[in-house]
Amino acid sequence: MSAGAPAFDVAVVGAGLMGAATAWAATRRGLSVAVLERFDAGHDKGSSHGSARIVRRGYREPMYVRMTGQAMELWRELEADSSRELLRIVGGIDHGRGRDPEGIAATLAAAGVPHELLPSEEAARRWPGLRFDGPVLFHPEAGTVDAGGAVAAFLARAGGRGAEMRERTAVRRITPLGENAVQLDTGQGTITARRAVIAAGAWVADLLGDLVPLPELTVTQQQVFHFPRRDPTAPPWPVVVHKDALSTYSLPGGRDGGPLDGRKIAEHDAGGPTSADTRDGRVDPAARERITAYVRQWLPGLVPEPFNEATCLYTSTPNEDFVLDRRGPLVVCSPCSGHGAKFAPLIGEMAVDLVLDRPAPEPRFTLAAHASGGTAEWPA
Repeated sequence: MSAGAPAFDVAVVGAGLMGAATAWAATRRGLSVAVLERFDAGHDKGSSHGSARIVRRGYREPMYVRMTGQAMELWRELEADSSRELLRIVGGIDHGRGRDPEGIAATLAAAGVPHELLPSEEAARRWPGLRFDGPVLFHPEAGTVDAGGAVAAFLARAGGRGAEMRERTAVRRITPLGENAVQLDTGQGTITARRAVIAAGAWVADLLGDLVPLPELTVTQQQVFHFPRRDPTAPPWPVVVHKDALSTYSLPGGRDGGPLDGRKIAEHDAGGPTSADTRDGRVDPAARERITAYVRQWLPGLVPEPFNEATCLYTSTPNEDFVLDRRGPLVVCSPCSGHGAKFAPLIGEMAVDLVLDRPAPEPRFTLAAHASGGTAEWPA
């Protein structure tokens, strides 16, 4: 590299799932990478911590179904690359008056994704301890991914290919230097790169300021709860997305579920507004009461007493589509909205495509598409 050239091909700001996946993808393509994380790697202050996130194929929209298939292949590649088991495939269920299991089934059928549409009585016989009202969609290619383990695996393999990991390095200012260079000022000095991928989750709007015309991004603090199973020796239930009076999801809890594999349950997007720096980290007692009442009604196979609870952040667009686009040397990577984790390795690949000046991989995720508006719904 000649004198005055940027020190790195790409600087990744944020080492959560999306930033770590971007570093992995970039080093697999031979790029030099610096990863800048304001906290320690694997911290619990954002959206990427914990031992279980849902992976699944069940979406109403063909674009997301296609992307889930690509992401599943990449999760398997990461497992092989890192020699680490990250996925736990238990199948997935969609049900509820607001969930449209028949519509999801039609989308899966068109994409050739195996699935079954079951009456509620058959589903209740198949999965004792779960309660249903109406048709139930089951598809086998679903389960959980170890979020914290995935971050560690992405970063370890990126580091093994030469990426520099700089923890406790908060980016204070981003300065584009024309189309092909960017300067990042941190508390530990200045870094230059040809491209910067801003994958900072709830901090992305503060970092980009007036540099990029972002859509409205709403940061909320969500609550998750773990409940013990009445029969810990029974096979694990599938992951479940249920949209009725509440919009909920539940899944095997992984390490956070304790030695008896407690169940993780939460509402989708029911948390109050906050910011990355002002969140209080306290669980809302009203949310605990709602979820406990939900467990009594719909999950009689659980003891309705939560034993572990936590908070995390959603950073959401109005239509819950992701934000993934480039402006000059800056790549905006905010694929959150509460359903991005399952796509992490694919989002990393897409971000690197933008780093390499390829067209935006999904037109719906561009800044222009967000500026034109869209239909607000729960795509997950």
